[in-house]
Amino acid sequence: MTELSALELYNLPMGTREFAADPYSFVEKARKVHPWIARCEHGYCVFEYHAIRDLMSMDDKMRPSFDEVVRIMSAKGSPWGRFTDEQMIALPEREHRLMRDTFAAKFTPRFANQMRPIMRQTMARLLDEWTPKERIDFEEFASYYPVSVLSQLVGGPLEAVPGLRKSLETFGLGMSLKPELLPALDEAYLHIEAFCEKLIENRRKNPGRSETPDLLDVLITASDEGGISTRQLTDLLVFLYVAGYDTSKNVMTYLMHTLMDLPDVYRRCAEDHEYCRKVVEEMFRYYNPGTSFRFTDAEITYREVKVPKNTMLFFPLSIVGRDPTIYQDPHQFDPGRAIDHTNRHMAFGLGKHMCLGQYIARAQIQEGLHLLAQRMRNPRRAGKSEVRPFYGIWGYKGLPIEFSDGRSSV
Repeated sequence: MTELSALELYNLPMGTREFAADPYSFVEKARKVHPWIARCEHGYCVFEYHAIRDLMSMDDKMRPSFDEVVRIMSAKGSPWGRFTDEQMIALPEREHRLMRDTFAAKFTPRFANQMRPIMRQTMARLLDEWTPKERIDFEEFASYYPVSVLSQLVGGPLEAVPGLRKSLETFGLGMSLKPELLPALDEAYLHIEAFCEKLIENRRKNPGRSETPDLLDVLITASDEGGISTRQLTDLLVFLYVAGYDTSKNVMTYLMHTLMDLPDVYRRCAEDHEYCRKVVEEMFRYYNPGTSFRFTDAEITYREVKVPKNTMLFFPLSIVGRDPTIYQDPHQFDPGRAIDHTNRHMAFGLGKHMCLGQYIARAQIQEGLHLLAQRMRNPRRAGKSEVRPFYGIWGYKGLPIEFSDGRSSV
């Protein structure tokens, strides 16, 4: 048995620009020192597939460490800090179970499939606006898609989308662990909160907008039946905007970045809707914008290593998808890759904290990709991209591209 502090470990510089530009080469160096764990600025990074799966499943001994994030950000008592401390994933066990049990039954594959027409309509409208330019920042284009889809799913006015998008872009920097961002984070949170509060208030005053309940109707009904407070319902709606924005926008941007080098795959996406689903699932293995984190509530012994109570553990969900002990040719993007229960991606987390909106995200990106490949023909890079900080929401910042407008051939 070995104490964690006594291990010889590589120090991953996860907060640096160099790491964000190429995390995989740093992790390979760490793997040569220890097979599954390394040190990092704020604790330890677990990077091996099985270790992440095993440790993230220990829900009785660990919790999502949002209180530690709030401490690092000096945000206790601030609007952003209050939300971060009290959002559903951060709640104590009993309250979290109540919230999750109340809403989880509504977030089904069937419900997501019912939303596909709205997703297609939204992407078609954006393509009509953007494709005539034939030279765009694809990341900016992609950023309008998830916030527009969710706004339509909850009956929000489309004229609010640009302001929401701006606030969501700021909010996505919250987990980068840079305290100097707190004033901007507070402002962004308050803007999104006010929008969601008004949306809920107006719907309660004017129910029955249509014969078919939309997502907001479903959430309000579920919260009433489950005894969920308006404060918690508002926080959940804010969370859906925040989580849905970053995942879809960054995954779609990285997907375009990847498929520009795989033109045969991209062309097939225009023709084959089901193939798009396989491409999206492979992308979730190949790339994920998030890093999960946990704080140990008790001492854990794993593989003869003692991990003390009150240890911060980071689980980089993108890096684990490139684990060479699990995947053959892990850096090769292959939609035909054989997947089973031994190597499924963990893009949406594990256990009781698995993402509620995963089926909506999957459907949204599949529908978007199918139409994109029809309308943005032969995409190619038209400039350089920057990278976002690895802590928090990682990915490309800016993706200038050129393409041919495929409108006439659709």
